Amino acid sequence: MENKLKNRNSLNWVSWFLIVTLTVTVLLSFLKMFNLADLNIELLRFCRVLTILLFGSFAWRKKSLTIWILFGLVAGAEFGYDLPKTAGGLQFLSEIFLRMIKTIIAPLLFATLVNGIAGHTDLKQVGRMGWKSLLYFEIASTLALVIGLIAINVSKAGVGINLSAITGNIPAVATKMQTTQEFILHIFPENIAKAIAEGNILQIVIFSIIFGIALSMLNEKYKSPMLKLTASLTEVMFKFTGIVMYFAPVAVFASIAFTIGHMGTDVLFTLMKLLATLYVALIAFLLLVLFPIALLFRIPVLKFMEAVSKPASIAFATANSESALPSAMESMEAFGVPRKIVSFVIPTGYSFNLDGSTLYLSLAAVFVAQAAGIDLSIEKQIAIALTLMLTSKGVAGVSRASFVILLGTVTTFGLPVEPVMIILGIDVLLDMARTGVNVIGNCLATAVIARWEGEFDEKKALADRI
Repeated sequence: MENKLKNRNSLNWVSWFLIVTLTVTVLLSFLKMFNLADLNIELLRFCRVLTILLFGSFAWRKKSLTIWILFGLVAGAEFGYDLPKTAGGLQFLSEIFLRMIKTIIAPLLFATLVNGIAGHTDLKQVGRMGWKSLLYFEIASTLALVIGLIAINVSKAGVGINLSAITGNIPAVATKMQTTQEFILHIFPENIAKAIAEGNILQIVIFSIIFGIALSMLNEKYKSPMLKLTASLTEVMFKFTGIVMYFAPVAVFASIAFTIGHMGTDVLFTLMKLLATLYVALIAFLLLVLFPIALLFRIPVLKFMEAVSKPASIAFATANSESALPSAMESMEAFGVPRKIVSFVIPTGYSFNLDGSTLYLSLAAVFVAQAAGIDLSIEKQIAIALTLMLTSKGVAGVSRASFVILLGTVTTFGLPVEPVMIILGIDVLLDMARTGVNVIGNCLATAVIARWEGEFDEKKALADRI
């Protein structure tokens, strides 16, 4: 008991020191940025490093993986800014983490879906969850598109931008827009091993659902061994996830350091208005759409924020939705959503409920027109939004998904492609925000469907977590 009190007092002291140094650092940086004071660069660097060290001490005492991930995010940004050449060689660390996460996804989805469907005989519930999920996904993604259009029309981020002033090598990307027939065909696997190797989530989901339905039709003699196998496999993969997650702070550090070191700040400052517009629009979506939905379905908001903090921070830092999938599934199950609902809604949402990506697409399409000096009528903007409502559903099945969809839509409406290539210069920074919102939206969807089905565990959701 005495040791606990000492640790708590130590944590409080570190927290106060951290708040003071952070405040001083932010204030000094603000004065330097706007030339309000002639401050030494080394003094600013010292303040930043001291703040990060105190943050590390806080994370050490707090013993929370989420705090360690945030520490990796901040420390990586400083490392990339101060030592850009060294940071350029750290990307392999984040690639290791992403590779390990990708090994988890297929067996975890297969085991949880098969066990969830075949473990109970109510196949009608699978159909109910299907249409309820799709209805929810469509409403949420439509509202995201509308908010994106409103945000870019208010900020006019692309108006007056000097395209020739954007410097840096912008990579050329070979793109091919999917047709509706190709997308529908792409949903169904021709080879499950190929779907696993390519990381095609939707194909794995379709195979697992059909496999689970087929297993549920067998008699107990044949069904029982497979159910035991999938139940054991699920638990093993969650433990596997826990082990891999210990490497997440290192991966986040490396990913952010590489991004800052590789890109520098020139592109960031030139396109700051676009970045700000997207981030503000995404925050507006969280507050004006997801927050009211949570209240409407009586989801404990503070506890939900606590549950989703780890997967959302991983998604934001790595700019990769797949990296957060196992953690999101585990967190929502711990939050009180039944495994059968989690294993169905989250993977499906990865193709049909990417709220952050759809909001970005509508915003970016109008930005392209503004940057090119083209005044789009309201009717044409609505037509673009309706097109994106359909084409964005195939985002998960396309390499460089959002960029491909945006380029295809811009071409369809006769807009120039040059501004799209400019956006690509800061695509990683844009992707971080929209990916984080994608994960939050999908996590909330599981809780909404669980409440809609009358299976949300309120006591489990309100329980304290370590």
